[in-house]
This record gives sequence, C-alpha cells and structure tokens, in this order.
Amino acid sequence: MRRNYTFILLLACAFASAQNINDVLRYSGESLQGTARYQGMSGAFGALGGDLSSLNVNPAGSAVFNHGMFSVTGSNYHQKNDASYFSTNSTTSLNSFDLNQIGGVFVFKDDDAAWKKISLAFNYDLAKKFDNDLYITGNSNQGIDNYFLNFAGGIPFGDLLLQDDEFLEEAYLDIGSSFGYADQQAFLGYFGGIIDPMDESNDNNTAYISNAKYNTVNQTFSESTVGYNSKFTANLASQYGDNFYMGASLNFHNISYEKLTQLSERGFDSDSEIKNIYFDNLLRTDGNGFSFSIGAIGKLNENIRVGGSYQSPTWYRLSDETSQKLNSDLADDDISFINFNVINVFERYTIQTPAKLTGSLAVIFGPQGLISFDYSYQDMSNAQLKPTTDPNFASENTFIGNELGAVSTFRLGGEYRLAALSLRAGYRFEQSPYANGTSIGDLNGYSAGIGYNFGGSRLDLAFSQASRDISKTLYESGLPTPANINNKNKVVSLGYSLNF
Repeated sequence: MRRNYTFILLLACAFASAQNINDVLRYSGESLQGTARYQGMSGAFGALGGDLSSLNVNPAGSAVFNHGMFSVTGSNYHQKNDASYFSTNSTTSLNSFDLNQIGGVFVFKDDDAAWKKISLAFNYDLAKKFDNDLYITGNSNQGIDNYFLNFAGGIPFGDLLLQDDEFLEEAYLDIGSSFGYADQQAFLGYFGGIIDPMDESNDNNTAYISNAKYNTVNQTFSESTVGYNSKFTANLASQYGDNFYMGASLNFHNISYEKLTQLSERGFDSDSEIKNIYFDNLLRTDGNGFSFSIGAIGKLNENIRVGGSYQSPTWYRLSDETSQKLNSDLADDDISFINFNVINVFERYTIQTPAKLTGSLAVIFGPQGLISFDYSYQDMSNAQLKPTTDPNFASENTFIGNELGAVSTFRLGGEYRLAALSLRAGYRFEQSPYANGTSIGDLNGYSAGIGYNFGGSRLDLAFSQASRDISKTLYESGLPTPANINNKNKVVSLGYSLNF
C-alpha cells in the first residue's frame, strides 16, 4: 500500500484555521487596483466615470465615455512587513509583477434620441493580490504545546489510538472525518510527542500534559501566501439627456489562495526531552464568486457632478484543502507519513460579504482639472459563513457579528492638466473592520500619477502606498500573545489606453 498518498473528504467539521473570520476579511476587501489613472487618484471616480476601473465604484461610469476605448495596465508590487514579537523585531519584503487590468468599452451614440448614448464595457481587474511574506521571531513563554493541549482537553484518550492494522496517516484522516478538527489536532500532538495523557492506561482519560519543558522558548514563524482575487465585470450603461447617467454591472470573481506557515521551536530547558519542534501547515483555497452593482451619475451644472451606487453582497463559493507536518524529538517514527501529500478535503462552503453603498461628488474646472471625493459604507458585522445551519458556522457568525463593525472609506483625488500632460494625486482612508479598531488598524494610503495624451491614445504612470497595523496571533488557540505588524504596500503601475 502506498502510504504517502491518501485523500479523504471531511464532511463533519469546519477547519479552525480557515472558514472563519479571517476568510471573511480576506475576501471582503479590495486593494487599490485598476488603471494607472484610477490608482493615481486613489480610486476617487464615483462621480467621474470615463475610466474602465471606475466601474468598480459606480457602474454608470462607462456612459461617460464619448468613444470606445481599450486599456491595459501592469503593476509592480512591493510588500514590506515590520514585525515585533516579545520585543524582537524582524522585517520581510516581497516584490512581484502582474498584468492587473485589461478591458474595453464600446459606445453607441444617437444625439437625436432621449437616450443619447449606450455603452457596453468589459473589464478585468485584479481586485486583490495575496502574495506576501511574513517572518516573526522571539523568545516566548507560550509554546506550541499549548496549542495541542487546548484541543486535547476533554477528548477521551481512546479516541486517539490506532485501530488494528491501521496506518498513522489513515487514522489522522479518519479521526478528522469522524470526530472533527480538535480530535485530529490532539491526535497529531500525541503521536508528534508533544503531549501525553495523564493516565495512559485509561482510555477514558481526558486530561493531558506537555512533554516540553521551558520558561521561554525561541520561536521562529514564517507565513508565505500567494494567489489572487480577480474580478471580471460585464457592464451596461446609458446617458439620458445631457445630464444623467445610469448603469449596472455583473461581477464574476475567481479565487486562488495558498498559505504556508512554518514554526520551529528550540531553546528548551536542559532537562527537557524535547529539544526541537517543527510544525507546518498548508492551506489551499479555490472558488468563485458573484455580485452585481447599480449606480447613477448626475450633472448638477457644468462644474459639479454627484454619484451614488449600490454594490450587492458578494457570494463566494469556496473549497479548502489542508495539510500538516509535525516533528519533534519524541515523535512516533511513522509521523513523517503525515505530510503535504496527506490532504484534508472539505465540503464547499459560502462566504457572503456585506453590501456596500457609495456616495460621490466631483468638481470639474473645465479642461484645467478636477477634484473628486467618494465615501463608502460597508457593515462588516453582516458578513456570513454558509450554510448557517452548520453549528460551526452559526457560532462563527455570532463571533463575526460581535467582533466586526461598520467600515467607512474616504477617497479623495485630483487631476491638473497642462495641455497634453496630466498630473494626479490622491488620498484614501479606510476604517478598521474590527469594532475594537486594534486587531486590524485603519488604512492610510497616498498616490500620485502622471499621464500624457497623444491624441488617440494615452500613457499613464502611477505610484501608490498604503499602510496599516495588524495584531496577529500565530495560531487560533494556545498562543494568545500577538505579534505587532506594520504592513506597507507600494505599487507602481504603467497603463496604456487606446481610443477607437
């Protein structure tokens, strides 16, 4: 029998490191992506339109185009994370490149009709890029043994034992399928040599002790994520008379996400039988999502425009796969067979992110330039994991409702034109999604850009930077002291637009 390739569908349990509040937050937010012009003005396009990425804010924006246009944008991303954990500081950074926007709009005019214009637009945006590296290290008084002890407490020792002729990796998967995630982690901790039952002769024993001895232990934790949340938008909009625009969009998302975490512990007491512990976890998520949006833009006069839009909830249909590795000085010899080829496959589930409302105002100074402002409101406490009949999801939804709050986002952008040259700048502020405002802090971002109009085409360059503070616990249980992280994301984008 091939022992290192085993697959099973876990029907009964929600994975504690996924399918929770972290997933809701990961897929609810969108980065400042899109065309270079859009990024250079921090995305403040709700009352402006006339840019393919403005459809992300207000679907009426495509009706502002006076002619067809094709645009494409590529971006370089630089992520930097400064972490502090038990008074030890560390820094990581990552550079990557992507083609983050491509799309076109077709405009059909009839100046003699009441409905003077109809536009049909198609646009691809990289709504969020997940590529990131994080490194945390410090001397902690909270070892990973507490993680396994927390899960094992209350679980009968007999539930963790191998059946006749059963391989270790088979038992690991069977226990997860039959009893759930907590039992599976207790099983892993026991055969990994980290914990033992207080009474090994009693199958009904529910109390466990740690085999690791320490006052403090040196921990090194790394987290590497890759993937994306892409969005394809199909848009229809129209202009009525000279001053009113309205539109609607259908948005189709595609999710690909992978997270690898690796923990090593050393520096135990001299009389500790355990000298080293290594614990790795791999999560893969794939799926798709759907949302729709409607909006309108009105010209109050030649200088002032107002806009409003409604973004529906996004319904994501996702599936998770998880794998684990664990090793220590006391680990069972066969523990090595539990590796990244032994995969927990979970039933598909749904994340419903909250709806969003946006109000916009723009002041146009003729051909010289403009100033634009957007305000968006999204109540994150309304996010849900589904099916809500699942007791794990029901309790997590209650937790989400208590922990998360309303998010207000402000975007301010301006453009000044000197003949064919355009100079741009912007600022954005996004409130923390947490009611306490500390688990994830407020986001502050700045942008600048330049563009040159060749007549039938335009070249745009933009730079944006955003930062926020994050309080991150390494694991969902047993290690309560968080690492404090300052995340900075810098993006340089180059875009080309062609009129037709």
